[in-house]
Amino acid sequence: MMSLEEHTTCVIAGGGPAGMMLGYLLARAGIAVTILEKHADFLRDFRGDTIHPSTLEVMQQLGLLKPLLAQSHQKVLQISAHIGDMHFTIADFSQLPIPYIVLMPQWDFLNLLAEAGKSQPSFNLRMNTEVKDLLVESGRIAGVKAYDTSTKNDLIIRATLVVGADGRTSQIRKCANMAIIDMGVPIDVLWMCLPKRNTDQTASLGGRIDRGKILVMLDRGNYWQCAFIIKKGTFPDWHQRGLSAFQQALATLQPMFSDRVEELHNWDKIKLLTVKLDRLQHWAREGLLCIGDAAHAMSPVGGIGINLAIQDAVATANCLAVPLLNNCLTLADLHMVQQRRFWPTKITQGIQAFIHRHAITPALQVNSKITTPPWPLRLLNRSSWLRCLLGRAVGIGIRPERVSQIIICK
Repeated sequence: MMSLEEHTTCVIAGGGPAGMMLGYLLARAGIAVTILEKHADFLRDFRGDTIHPSTLEVMQQLGLLKPLLAQSHQKVLQISAHIGDMHFTIADFSQLPIPYIVLMPQWDFLNLLAEAGKSQPSFNLRMNTEVKDLLVESGRIAGVKAYDTSTKNDLIIRATLVVGADGRTSQIRKCANMAIIDMGVPIDVLWMCLPKRNTDQTASLGGRIDRGKILVMLDRGNYWQCAFIIKKGTFPDWHQRGLSAFQQALATLQPMFSDRVEELHNWDKIKLLTVKLDRLQHWAREGLLCIGDAAHAMSPVGGIGINLAIQDAVATANCLAVPLLNNCLTLADLHMVQQRRFWPTKITQGIQAFIHRHAITPALQVNSKITTPPWPLRLLNRSSWLRCLLGRAVGIGIRPERVSQIIICK
């Protein structure tokens, strides 16, 4: 086993949406950047696959929207829901500059960013490389200690800046002993895929709520990607009741699936997402910054996690490109990123917590057939401008970021 040492300006732990976007933006500005991704590829199921107009606008700024839309994808123009026997349109994206959400496997999105990054001389993506610890010198983070699983080599990568973009179980924030504010979540999610038939009704992004059960359905062209919402910690109870009971519950909630639920023939076909809603109290310390899920784990409500991560990456690049280029990065520069992104994060998480408390939790407790929908849904059904307003809140979010001209013009 060999121990190697490298030097770069910025080392990013995690090749997810935040890490890949930030790496591309910094490299585009001419900054030497190394991204460390512990897996051999990006092929993971049930990651954030909803690319919102806010992210699409960033891709358009970067000249990457056309190649993105050349990939296989589905467009979502509205979000709808069936509650009992009633249908509701919840959010309408038709009035936005880019009037749709794109459904696309996350690995296709990340592969596109990786290919775009390769065109930049200062972009270095290292797969099969896992961060093990932080390199600390004189109280400052000076790089990372990593391990290359393909070559079996230990690595020390020295850098002016270390960015933790390694998700909600971040090794970076664990090694830095950063304090987490946990807001608690009353739900978990069971993800699964079911085949789509030619006779199926189409609903690009919709949900069904009835008899204490909630199902979210994403039309992925030739299959349905489904999220079955359960009360937190009750997955062992479903296991105990048996797979046939779960299949029956799914078929009762969505009768269209009655002819195919048996394809979920073992529990390996059903993936548990333990939902978290938390954020770091402080995102930075000398030489270190956390962004994306490493800084704030989001609930899957609204499918906004990937898009908030992209907004973090854009804000980080905008704030730090010049200090990194001039070799004058300070802790105040890092705090500027948190100041820019903390308010949108806090408000968004507050809205998610409100929906958990006042919409999802009550719906999971009603075991009889729902005959009267909540008043907010009745109001949305009567008001097109409210549906468009909610579409803007979901699709664009709070304080959307635009890529700095310093980066665009490089």
